Amino acid sequence: MSHSKVALNTKVPLIVHTIPAFTDNYIWLFHQQGDRQAYVVDPGDAVPVLEALKQLDLSLAGILVTHHHPDHVSGIDQLLEQFPVPVYGPAGISQVSVTVTAQDHLNIANIDFEVFSIPGHTLDHIAYFAASEPLLFCGDTIFSNGCGRLFEGTPEQMWHSISQLSALPPKTKLYCAHEYTAANTRFALQVEPENQALQQRAKEVEKLRSQNQPTIPTVLATELETNPFLRAKTESIQSAAAQYGQCSIASATEAFTLIRQWKDHF
Repeated sequence: MSHSKVALNTKVPLIVHTIPAFTDNYIWLFHQQGDRQAYVVDPGDAVPVLEALKQLDLSLAGILVTHHHPDHVSGIDQLLEQFPVPVYGPAGISQVSVTVTAQDHLNIANIDFEVFSIPGHTLDHIAYFAASEPLLFCGDTIFSNGCGRLFEGTPEQMWHSISQLSALPPKTKLYCAHEYTAANTRFALQVEPENQALQQRAKEVEKLRSQNQPTIPTVLATELETNPFLRAKTESIQSAAAQYGQCSIASATEAFTLIRQWKDHF
């Protein structure tokens, strides 16, 4: 008697390589398993990207950009000299050849990416979300236990942007562009010292950094429990914000604004 085998879901997750750059940047290089065609996110420096491509025996097929800051785009020209590939990103960046904006969809590495417009850190900031993984390349908008400084946008814009991303599936991996987690966690503990999930995360971060290991990617579910900027709707964060600002808090936006001001002076 023969038995037929039940087909299992054999989907292999996208491979994402961590490329450290400068003092605390992360550049992300990703591809499908068994495919030499790779894509890079926010290459502020070309040299470590070229070294990674060589070591991993990969060929660059495209560049994704989240925003215009030099530590995210300064390596693009040198990469294009060797690899004349499409550059996806927001309008206004000279090297971008494929302009993308909110709700656009891109098929990259055989994965569907949805583009989110998330102004705040800069006005042109976007993120790339792959629901099938799920993962998010979020640039400098959400960090582990932190968020980007408001160089161009308003607190209202940033809170709206963060709220969009907070609504993604909790298991989404967040690939942000900086290793700021230890400093962010020290601030988060100042804001919410009784948060047990945050206390546990602080221990994990301390262990990882003592071993010179990255704390990124983080997971959205973790950030929803520990990141004060994502938690601006909660009573504990609003209470801390009110105490810091010596005022009453009527909305999550007000709480977020005060927590961001607090962090700027921390």
